[in-house]
Amino acid sequence: MTQSFGPTALITGVAGQDGIYLARHLVALGYRVVGTVRPETGPADRIVYLDGVELVELDQRDRDGFATVLEETRPDEIYNLAGFTSVGASWRNAELVTETNGLAVVRILEELVRYRERHGTAPKYFQPSSSEMFGVSDQQPQTEGTPHHPRSPYAATKSFAHHITVNYRESYGLFTCTGTLYNHESPIRGPQFVTRKISRSVAEIALGLRKSVTLGNLDVRRDWGFAGDYARAMHLMLQLDQPADFIIATGQSRQLSEVLTVAFGAIGIDDPANHVEQDPALMRPADVVDLYGDPTKAREQLGWKPTLGFEDVIEHMVRADVDRLRSGVEESMDYLFAR
Repeated sequence: MTQSFGPTALITGVAGQDGIYLARHLVALGYRVVGTVRPETGPADRIVYLDGVELVELDQRDRDGFATVLEETRPDEIYNLAGFTSVGASWRNAELVTETNGLAVVRILEELVRYRERHGTAPKYFQPSSSEMFGVSDQQPQTEGTPHHPRSPYAATKSFAHHITVNYRESYGLFTCTGTLYNHESPIRGPQFVTRKISRSVAEIALGLRKSVTLGNLDVRRDWGFAGDYARAMHLMLQLDQPADFIIATGQSRQLSEVLTVAFGAIGIDDPANHVEQDPALMRPADVVDLYGDPTKAREQLGWKPTLGFEDVIEHMVRADVDRLRSGVEESMDYLFAR
């Protein structure tokens, strides 16, 4: 018996945090999901999260490769979630981040124009923008109309990709949406991100495997949400009759020190001070003090709102890392959603 599917979605970078949550959401909705992974790494241990997903190797910078995948897949929707994601590391990799986050987007959009010329229509396209684009903003919270003032190579490339996506919509009539995603976390966030560094370290402290965690600036404030909620917002955008741009955020600003308080509280330590060290070497050359977004448009036009609050997300991450350490199982479907 042949299995039947609904629409086809192409997710670049499907083995990343956002790709995994989006893939699980779309598979549950009956989509055929095709996901790209980097040729040199593949999905590795993350294959456990990608049941039901057709995997294709693709370097994000390979225009001809993308054109081939596009023609062979014939997707209804494209979610471009591949790219360079570390703000801090972008200072050491400015050329690479420009290629993967900036020029790669131009190449994708150019191929969508050509695809439409051949077939008369083009897939709907989602581009993830970043709150880091706003940088030093005198507007709190930020809205869809807040000017960009990026303060890192990563932020500058995301700003470029944002504007070029809007430009191709307005110039060529493509269905392209941008979602400006504020910090969104989960137990499958990469270990290089500060929230996961904290949750893993706190779990190790809980089990007596270490005594402290070393961090940089504890005064920065961000708008932290749950990655699964943000993946759901991406899908909602491409279900609209007309494309638009949205802020996806919780609307609340929290200090990094609050992440520590909640994380340590999850293991029964009320005061984390004795377990936290600061290292000036971990400070960024130009940091952004505070960012939080206004999700009003997403709430009113998409019907979207977060399902997990800040405390729930951080506690969930700590519990999952404790489970990892106790079981020795690094990747499991059990870690994706709070129980």
